[in-house]
Amino acid sequence: MNFKHLHYFWVAAKAGGIVRAGQQLHTTPQTLSGQIKLLEHSLGLQLFRKSGRQVELTDEGRLALGYAEQIFTISAEMETALRRARDKQSVLEFRVGVTDSFAKAVVYRLLEPALSLQQPVRLVCSEGKFPELLGQLGLNRIDMVLSDEPTTSRVHIKAFNHALGSTSMSFFCAPALKPSLKGKFPQCLDDAPMLVMGLSASIRKPLESWLDRHQIQPKIIGEFDDLPLMKSFGREGRGVFMAASVLEVETIAQYGVDVIGHTEEIMEHFFAVSLERRVKHPCVAAIADSARQKFTH
Repeated sequence: MNFKHLHYFWVAAKAGGIVRAGQQLHTTPQTLSGQIKLLEHSLGLQLFRKSGRQVELTDEGRLALGYAEQIFTISAEMETALRRARDKQSVLEFRVGVTDSFAKAVVYRLLEPALSLQQPVRLVCSEGKFPELLGQLGLNRIDMVLSDEPTTSRVHIKAFNHALGSTSMSFFCAPALKPSLKGKFPQCLDDAPMLVMGLSASIRKPLESWLDRHQIQPKIIGEFDDLPLMKSFGREGRGVFMAASVLEVETIAQYGVDVIGHTEEIMEHFFAVSLERRVKHPCVAAIADSARQKFTH
């Protein structure tokens, strides 16, 4: 059996399609499809069948996927173990994926303990969407994903969530906007201009639910996937915005805004997602231990 062909099949099955797998493997769908057909020919079995414009696993394909999962999980564990043994007396490379909705000031606070280990550490940080980073984790291209949401059983990657902590949320606005807010917090947000996170942000739905419970209807001026950009608009007085309470001091200093209130009814949670059920990687262990002291659970 050609294990390169088996690997292509494994990635395609986990990605849910040839096109998406081709993007992950940086190859064309035609090349990937051809390699999988060679595997099917060598086995004498059909592993995929067409379903409309998509493909789905056959019964034999699901059986093969189970074995492929074990093969490449063990392969990744072997690669990790050998790399750690090689690097034991040298620099430890720590590859981290950070979801693009994660507050970057919190990222530094979480990662800083990893850089304080006795063994020299070279930190390699990448940013992206949560599903894409989980794919990289499953392929052993990164060691850990920092996210503001946990992975679930719907994801086809056997990864584990390690809760790092949580923070309440505060509301900020520019000093020039503050006099126009009527009443006490949180009622002062009713009919007030507001800047909110994009729909993909994990904290967006809790914010909307909180506003509904308090019967508050702000005027949504803008939605942002980029949190620093949202805060920049807030600095210019375009609207009230919400950010982690743990970053109040930094937010006030950097953007020149005032705190108008905070709530513990909305909590932002932080997770380290790894392939390890029990944390063994020294950097991940240092991050988890330190986070328990810095953040409220």
